[in-house]
Amino acid sequence: MREEQPLQVAGAINAYTARMAEATGFRALYVSGGGVAANSLGMPDLGISTMEDVLIDVRRITDATALPLLVDIDTGWGGAFNIARAVRSLAKAGAAAVHIEDQVGQKRCGHRPGKELVSADEMVDRIKAAVDARTDEQFVLMARTDALANEGMTAAIERAQAYVAAGADMIFAEAVTELAQYTEFRKAVGVPMLANITEFGQTPLFTRDELKAAGVDIVLYCCGAYRAMNAAALKVYEAIRADGTQKSVVGLMQTRADLYKYLDYYAYEAKLDELFAKGKE
Repeated sequence: MREEQPLQVAGAINAYTARMAEATGFRALYVSGGGVAANSLGMPDLGISTMEDVLIDVRRITDATALPLLVDIDTGWGGAFNIARAVRSLAKAGAAAVHIEDQVGQKRCGHRPGKELVSADEMVDRIKAAVDARTDEQFVLMARTDALANEGMTAAIERAQAYVAAGADMIFAEAVTELAQYTEFRKAVGVPMLANITEFGQTPLFTRDELKAAGVDIVLYCCGAYRAMNAAALKVYEAIRADGTQKSVVGLMQTRADLYKYLDYYAYEAKLDELFAKGKE
């Protein structure tokens, strides 16, 4: 965040997309709980996935890139001890930050109707459990509130202020509908603020410059890349079934040369050549 204002954070659904995001200049990455549920498990984002499901993807990504990784831990997967375990486990897996939200355990997507929230006091307890479990001061604990849609702006800000008082380092206000709301949140909470700019949801696709002017510190693009990947994959499957060939959709595909470039494939191959050459001496 000291190097880029606002910091643009790219959603990465796996290790390879993390490498591509890094190669295009992003300085931080994100693992979405909904993305893990949909893409790794084939399930909806309804609190079904577990900590271990998320850790599998996190470890693969942190093995492939050194960029700091923000991880969605939903509601923390249980009570205080579960939340503490999640914080310790994610830190050990190489994450740089997590965000925890104030929905009930059987949560919903933040841009869907019917969300139910725990009390502000219960969410404060969640944050305190996370803070107590932290062993590295540089590890960021971000509090997400979904209260705007249910309880309105005043209540959402009051919740966010209580979360900061409990030890949250940053605030993530979900399903914001107006730029001015970000400004109001930021002034009220006094800590860095994240804007989730996700497609097909309640938040307009505000630009980086608009969000900067509104006081936003972090802009998250959580799902765009995997949505594009999935749409392209569906077109490929449909074309092969309909036409008996993939010829009409080759233009949608990443070339073998580009795949090798982002994997640094030729460096691995050169190492193999070197090892085999030594073996023949």
